[in-house]
Amino acid sequence: MAERTVIPFGPQHPVLPEPVHLDLVIEDERVIEAIPQIGFIHRGLEKLVQKLDYQSFVTVTERICGICAFGHSLGYSETIEVLMGVEVPPRAQVLRVIWHELSRVHSHLLWLGLLADGFGFENLFMQCWRLRERVLGIFEQTTGGRVILNACNVGGVNRDIANEDLRGIVLILDGMRDEYQVLLKTFLKDRSVANRLRGIGMLSKEKAREYGVAGPFARASGIAEDIRSFGYGGYGFLHAFEPILSDECDGYARCQVRAEEVVQSMDIVKELVEKIPDGALSAKVKGSPAAGSRAVSRLEQPRGECFYYAKGNGTKYLERFRIRTPSSDNLAGMVYTMQGCDLADVPMNILTIDPCVSCTER
Repeated sequence: MAERTVIPFGPQHPVLPEPVHLDLVIEDERVIEAIPQIGFIHRGLEKLVQKLDYQSFVTVTERICGICAFGHSLGYSETIEVLMGVEVPPRAQVLRVIWHELSRVHSHLLWLGLLADGFGFENLFMQCWRLRERVLGIFEQTTGGRVILNACNVGGVNRDIANEDLRGIVLILDGMRDEYQVLLKTFLKDRSVANRLRGIGMLSKEKAREYGVAGPFARASGIAEDIRSFGYGGYGFLHAFEPILSDECDGYARCQVRAEEVVQSMDIVKELVEKIPDGALSAKVKGSPAAGSRAVSRLEQPRGECFYYAKGNGTKYLERFRIRTPSSDNLAGMVYTMQGCDLADVPMNILTIDPCVSCTER
């Protein structure tokens, strides 16, 4: 029997944008087992609901993660609206989705750049982030912020986007498409990329269901689960929505799903701009959540389904607020995909799963 060695991977590593620590049990350069060291960075974000009123807490939720910032404020706001029976005006619902889908474009372009950097395509990395800058420019133009937007509130949105500016956003996205198609061809057609991703980190459809993975990780294994399909909020204005799937179940499939979702999100924004109704931006929210009242909501973040729970106590301060993030679901599947892979493929395997530690450790 060959000798087994335990090698620590992370929390600092060139491919890791955030700290992930794994103990890799290897035998002849092959990973036999990956043991995650789950961090507990208690930032106290969920505890703050007992010190900040439910409307002020919206700004705190955007600090959960800098990449998924708007999505967390949206998910929290929708949960409180369910808790209090608030009906959000249609225009505010559509504006929320436009910002949320732009956040998905920004997140996926960031990830594609990190993936390119991981296998040494520095120019490709810079091109992805150059396109991402245009999306951040849209955020700055429409909200004043590039990462923390502060555009959402319980009841609707804080600011409007003029219809003329919305058409300008579509023009910016249309201008990105041709350049992005060149990048897309490199990610999906280049032989060097395929050599690094095909057959790496296999997770079958059955195992994906067993481990309960979410988002592009699940859809790359052929599981057609995307909360946007339910047509909640502004997504109900879409003519149709079909999640992007792959049945190849490997790192290449996860790259393909995310890469194609960028184009899909651009299409969603374009369709909603054409359909956006006029009207109010926010509903009047009065009173406080009733004592003992509880509500949940689900939101499709860039990394997968996010689950929000809130409990009221009759005051303007919540009794409890809890989030289950997609990375929490995906860690077990990520560890499984490590088993049997070469040590040299571990960094790329982690990148294809795109774990978000700041969302997970609150």
